[in-house]
Amino acid sequence: MFLRNPSNFQSKNFRLVEKYLQPFQLSPETLQEVSARLRKDLLRGLGKHSHHKAPVKMLPTFVRATPDGTEKGDFLALDLGGTNFRVLHVRVEEEAQKVLKMDSQICAIPQEMMLGTGEQLFDHIATCLGDFLESHNLKGQTLPLGFTFSFPCEQLEIDKSILIRWTKGFNCSGVEGKDVVQLLKEAIHRRGDYHIGSVAMVNDTVGTMMSCGYKDQSCEIGMIIGTGTNACYMEEIKNVKRIEGEDGRMCINTEWGGFGDDGCLDDILTEFDVEVDKTSINPGVHIFEKMISGMYLGEIVRLVLVKMTKDKLLFKGQISEALGTRGLFETKFISEIEDGLENAKKILTELGLDWSLVDASVVRLVCDTISSRSAYLCAAALATLVNRIRNNRKLGHLKTTVGVDGTVYRKHPTFSSKLQKAVRLLAPQCDITFLVSEDGSGKGAAMVTAVAQRPAHQSRLLEESDGEDNEEEEEEEGQ
Repeated sequence: MFLRNPSNFQSKNFRLVEKYLQPFQLSPETLQEVSARLRKDLLRGLGKHSHHKAPVKMLPTFVRATPDGTEKGDFLALDLGGTNFRVLHVRVEEEAQKVLKMDSQICAIPQEMMLGTGEQLFDHIATCLGDFLESHNLKGQTLPLGFTFSFPCEQLEIDKSILIRWTKGFNCSGVEGKDVVQLLKEAIHRRGDYHIGSVAMVNDTVGTMMSCGYKDQSCEIGMIIGTGTNACYMEEIKNVKRIEGEDGRMCINTEWGGFGDDGCLDDILTEFDVEVDKTSINPGVHIFEKMISGMYLGEIVRLVLVKMTKDKLLFKGQISEALGTRGLFETKFISEIEDGLENAKKILTELGLDWSLVDASVVRLVCDTISSRSAYLCAAALATLVNRIRNNRKLGHLKTTVGVDGTVYRKHPTFSSKLQKAVRLLAPQCDITFLVSEDGSGKGAAMVTAVAQRPAHQSRLLEESDGEDNEEEEEEEGQ
């Protein structure tokens, strides 16, 4: 993995560089151990009495099936996760096996509304939804709606989700502890000029899985590796001890970013991981996410470079103001630097550093080492899920598809290939296809709604069929 010792770089210095980077290099045995620890945490999260204290929350989503290709129709999707929200009109075409985004509209949420009352916020959402329906001639229809609400919630049913706490700068009064679907319906009712059909609450990870699931019906895992990280998968309902039921499957939102919050990863944390956690807005929380996701990778690299520079291994021992400032070494720099030495030179110049070719090569090596660790840890976690599905179903060999989204996976030049190679080593009895999601929070939300419609649709067909049979029997008796 390491570059050969450049001829003009003293071997003593090169050994010191290796010393810095060695703690980031995880052996296959260590990755298997990480996978085994996560397996234990999955069980704790699924347990009836242990889930409250489990770092990996394993939240039931009440999504009980993946797409089977029979879904069709028009749906609305609402995606609220920041200072803007989107309204979408999505059409699912059974014949063409396509999920089409027909129209979409972005609506801003003013700062004062983010800190106002819940009633004001949901009235604003209802107004924007009404305007969208009006401008796209959809007001006369009663369309089902998929609602991606990217805040911590406890989901009690597919259409009942209680907000635990606001994040991302929101602090609207009268919403925490309440059912956000009910608040939306009440706001629409107050307007009184349009109606919506059934509502399905959707986590963005689940949306990723479902947006890929219509294209590839063996897709039973959703994974996001971007600013943050998370995954979901289809679990046997009998193993989800906190809900009633024995038959069938349910999608579980693992919230695997919390893996390690109980200290179980402390032996593989580096001093740089500890520093990133300590200076974050939520120390002690989401340890796994801080080791592998886009919000933190750039800062880990920066801290390593700063320490190397202080030890006079880089940049003639001179730390520029930019390199010395937390958050200014962006994660996108890692992708760009690994993509080519010319990029590395350009970025180091922009950061105000007096660099040599050897410096640029060492910086590339640091970036490669830290992004590789991210890919391998992600692979260990994913291997835990695919191996669990295989064991649940008592299969000698599992063939499955993972729907993936996130900028780290999409944009980094080698992340996806390293992750895939490592998963094959850690889950040798699983044949895994990776499918990049297209708009999981929009199309995926509509897809969840479409699948949720299926049982009702099927029971209606059965009732109609029974009604026709009864009519025929009555006609026969009349004759």
